[in-house]
Amino acid sequence: MKTSDFPQDIKDHVIPSDQGELVYTCLGCEAEFGISRLLYVCPDCGQVLLLKDNKPERISKITGKLWRKIFDYRKMLTIPALKGIYRYHEFIGPVVPLDSIVYLGEGHTPIVEANAFLQDKAKIRFFYKNDGQNPSASFKDRGMASALSYINFLIQKGYVSDVLAICASTGDTSAAAALYASYLQPHIKSAVILPSKKVTPQQLSQPLGSGAQVFEIPGVFDDCMKVVEELSAKYPVALLNSKNAWRILGQESYSYEIAQDFEYDMQSKVVVVPIGNAGNITAVMSGFMKFFEAGIIDHLPQIIGVQSNHANPVFRYYLEPDKDKRRFVPVNVRPSVAQAAMIGNPVSMPRVINRVEKYNALSNKKNVFVVEVSEQEIMDWELLANRNGHIACTQGGESLAGLAKAVALGIVDKQATAIVDSTAHALKFSGFQDMYFENRFPKEFEITPREDLINHPRLVHPSDLTNVPTPEKPLEGKELSHYVERISHEIAKLLNLEKHHP
Repeated sequence: MKTSDFPQDIKDHVIPSDQGELVYTCLGCEAEFGISRLLYVCPDCGQVLLLKDNKPERISKITGKLWRKIFDYRKMLTIPALKGIYRYHEFIGPVVPLDSIVYLGEGHTPIVEANAFLQDKAKIRFFYKNDGQNPSASFKDRGMASALSYINFLIQKGYVSDVLAICASTGDTSAAAALYASYLQPHIKSAVILPSKKVTPQQLSQPLGSGAQVFEIPGVFDDCMKVVEELSAKYPVALLNSKNAWRILGQESYSYEIAQDFEYDMQSKVVVVPIGNAGNITAVMSGFMKFFEAGIIDHLPQIIGVQSNHANPVFRYYLEPDKDKRRFVPVNVRPSVAQAAMIGNPVSMPRVINRVEKYNALSNKKNVFVVEVSEQEIMDWELLANRNGHIACTQGGESLAGLAKAVALGIVDKQATAIVDSTAHALKFSGFQDMYFENRFPKEFEITPREDLINHPRLVHPSDLTNVPTPEKPLEGKELSHYVERISHEIAKLLNLEKHHP
């Protein structure tokens, strides 16, 4: 649709300009720093950073009602830079010009309502937001679109050149980083560090296919993260983990999309996300708070963060009801099917603490909760979801298990409507499904397959059928007819089918 056909009151706003004044702000000493250089932690105190707009009047001078209209009309534009997460340009990257934005098809992933059976099982109405339908098949593309658009902007401005982007990963981050970096070659190259033998083959193939330099090291994700932090501190590399504040900005789009898809009505809504490295839950809270403060939404939804009992440092932190007595203690993780969330020392933990406090204050009540689930619950709920029309990954199973647990504990009202995060595509974690069906999980996973969820292919080859087709020698005539009749008869028996009667 052409902007000339848009209503007069939004014509001056529907195509955003690069304005605003973003600065890094430290969560420790509250110092501020310019964005003309890449920063990941405060140069003064070493604490993590968030990005803040020092010109908030750009937002406040437009009413919430008008913002809603602007975003709804932007959906009709064909400008690539505004098709993805930058539909919400003023809230995500107001300093990034449209010609710097990298769009590979990320964002605006479908929200699919669960069928009646699954909602009855979970005892609540809920929807899956399938972020596995992003270009690299995970939600990480949201943050990478933001981080790489910003780096592209720095390159175009001449602030940096010949960038080597690097990240630690359990799989999804490396796939997204390698994909977006490859689009900006030769100006950007990528390297990823993975924990050896702890990434699925599907996830490993992605950065390799995108041309990244891939390094596998002994240990778990937390060890990979320490190596990347060391590299970014001592060498000229661009760190692309969620320690990068631009990643958080891009992931805020998840909240904006949910608000828009529900007509900006967030009353009696619950958003459920796995915690992992804690960047996503930070972004989700930040995004909803920005829309709330701008008057775009009138209510802040309840937020439920979920962790496996094999990697649960955030859950343990919030077990202490008195915030003055809380002390964050990293944990040693145990094997988990929710590999992307198998993190014992999340780098965004200071951000979580900061955002939770502000979110609850704006809500005038406790509105953020963390629940813990078992590995058994994660796999059972994932398989059950996918048997009922979804494409949930193991983290999606973790989210649904967390929703069911929160409902059972009375944390979530059964009359509410939940939006459950499936962070990646089910095919990335199909190996765990195979392990479940074949009952070959190692003991440390603590998973025992349920018979009613196991599924296997069955070979149909009647013992009396001697002639069967091959690629080199297809059957013909009577032999083909006999083959088709015998195979069909055996399948009909297995399916308990009865012949048509005249």
